[in-house]
Amino acid sequence: MPRFSIVVPSHGVAGRLSQALDSILAQSFGDFELIPVCDAPDSPAADVVAGYAERDSRVTPVHSPPSAGLAGARNTGLRSAVGGHVLFLDGDDVLVPGALAVLDARLGAVGDVDVLYFEHERTPWWEGEPANPAAPLLAGTPDGAFPPDRAPRLTGVALPAWSAAYRRGFLTEQGLAFPGDHFTDTAFGGLVALRAERVAALRTVVVRHLLRRQGNRLNLPGEHHAELLDQTELVLTRAVEQGLPADRLRPLFEQLFAAVLKTAAHPRRLPAGRRAFFRRASALYRQHRPAGHQPPGGSLGVQHRLLAAGSYAAFRTLRAANQRAARAAALLPRPRGLRTRLRYAAGLRLPLDENLAVYCAYWGRGYACNPAAIHAKARELAPHIRSVFLVEPDAVDSVPKDVEYAVIGSRKYWRVLARAKYLVNNANFADAVVKRPGSVHLQTQHGTPLKKMGADQATYPVVAAATGSFARLLARVDRWDYNLTSNRHSTEMWEKAFPGAHETLEYGYPRNDVYYTASAEDVARARKELGVPDGKKALLYAPTHRDYATGFASGLDLAEFCEAIGDDYVVLLRAHYFYDQGSSRGGGRIIDVTGHRSSEDVCLAADALITDYSSIMFDYANLDRPIVVYADDWEVYREVRGVYFDLMESPPGRVARTPEELAAVFRDGGWADESATALRAAFRERFCQFDDGRAAERVVRRVLLGEPPESIPPVIPLAERVPAPAAATLVRS
Repeated sequence: MPRFSIVVPSHGVAGRLSQALDSILAQSFGDFELIPVCDAPDSPAADVVAGYAERDSRVTPVHSPPSAGLAGARNTGLRSAVGGHVLFLDGDDVLVPGALAVLDARLGAVGDVDVLYFEHERTPWWEGEPANPAAPLLAGTPDGAFPPDRAPRLTGVALPAWSAAYRRGFLTEQGLAFPGDHFTDTAFGGLVALRAERVAALRTVVVRHLLRRQGNRLNLPGEHHAELLDQTELVLTRAVEQGLPADRLRPLFEQLFAAVLKTAAHPRRLPAGRRAFFRRASALYRQHRPAGHQPPGGSLGVQHRLLAAGSYAAFRTLRAANQRAARAAALLPRPRGLRTRLRYAAGLRLPLDENLAVYCAYWGRGYACNPAAIHAKARELAPHIRSVFLVEPDAVDSVPKDVEYAVIGSRKYWRVLARAKYLVNNANFADAVVKRPGSVHLQTQHGTPLKKMGADQATYPVVAAATGSFARLLARVDRWDYNLTSNRHSTEMWEKAFPGAHETLEYGYPRNDVYYTASAEDVARARKELGVPDGKKALLYAPTHRDYATGFASGLDLAEFCEAIGDDYVVLLRAHYFYDQGSSRGGGRIIDVTGHRSSEDVCLAADALITDYSSIMFDYANLDRPIVVYADDWEVYREVRGVYFDLMESPPGRVARTPEELAAVFRDGGWADESATALRAAFRERFCQFDDGRAAERVVRRVLLGEPPESIPPVIPLAERVPAPAAATLVRS
């Protein structure tokens, strides 16, 4: 029997789960079993856990459906546990180094107590000083094992479940489990403290709790706050049934109602049902108030008295001023120009247009990418929704003639932004755009992340300086309701890079649908539009942006490269969209397609891709055509820009580090041989998970039509997908 069983629920934390598991498996004390609890065998967290289970026999994952909530996940883990003591660790927390050795030593000193409480550190996700809220509660406790009567303020309700180690036999004998769906720590902690006979304290930090940027999910608005009263009633009822002495009942009562009053006084947490919450809380207060209980002093004491009297009107008056101020701040428009502000403010006072959707791509650069693909599918599946595309003045010509548009900054632009129910973007809307209650913001992204993004850029000075204010960046993230991903890797990386309360949609990228729906005629049309000569193989060269370079500077002399590989090829040059200046850099066998509206058409036309670290490789891999990585400055890029994985260890095909190596790869046919094909197959397995030709349909049905998740078309398995045909059969030269 292992000394410890460590249960780690993982719902919604796949991007940070590895740090929790690593902190456990790296402990110097190794006598434990690790029980990660995943939603399902195919969930994002299950993918992460599977690798750990293969490497370490102490990892034994179990599954609990998301509908069972945190309580269900912990109970599932507890039922699977066989260790002497059980610890519960959230999937985005960590054990400090040496934690298990310290716990083992303390348990050895005090004996097998029912509960060993310990300190924890709450660490701000971004900046600020860590806090140790358990320290004051444990400061006055006896040094050894003691009965709970000797520390009456240690009620259990003020400590999270992961701030204690529990004797498994005690939990089993007493039939203790996590109750309810929400505020389960409050009830579990209280019930454990009521049943325990011998407890002890460890005045040392064992768990480091990373505060989420979006805050505790329990503090979000919703009907779930009524469950706080359920848990409060459960604990107080058990206390009365047990005949808890008054000196223990009073602190238990005070700590429970401190949480109740905090919720009752917080207008955002209770958008509806505030009066009913207050009345029920008042009844519970009067029913369970200990004899001789005296309210605390100050404003908190006033709240106690109003709650005891059931004076909801007076209680509501106390918070009305703050509520009005919060509303005014939330709706304060910030566009430049007095007339614009006034018009926008007037639009915000009008009702949302339930049948209006606004789209934008690449900060208004044109009709492109995921927003354009979703827009096109919405016109087919949701024709009742009026769709308006936002573009800069110089991009108006890119908008198809039958697509309604608004020029960014115009009156129409601010009018539709103020009224639209749906807002779709692959970047972000202007900072001045207000997230209205009831509106739906969909962030589609515009690539799979190899390079560090969002908040992860903060430790890379060159990139951080170019990014600007991370506070403003994350304020934009707060507007998102949905975030789209095309593979599990993106799901995990976006979770870290863009922390927020939005929902992730693993539906694939709509812009990549065409790679499975295009015909041979579509490929031929694209090649003709781009000027690819008949009988020639087209190599798409698409280098990415360098944050440490000024302007576009290819690390490859394309004219020399063309000369070296022979006359069978032409090169399609597509520089990063930052460098689309409308001027041609082509000539001869080099065709500059940087300014072409559709990168998807360019990919369809190409028989192979040459890139460095551009995210275009992840999209192009859907076509199952050869990819060659030209990595002449990988070490510099990785150091300065930051990357999420080592591309050199997991490339989509052959890798060349010099112009000579690149030319040789094409001369000897290595770019399309069996080894390159095997690398591409592994790459596609990892990064082409959700792109199957139906991504746009899934998005429209879920976001615009409001269909439930279970009715959305499932992703077609990779082995069953048929990519668009290439223009030529690729063989060795």
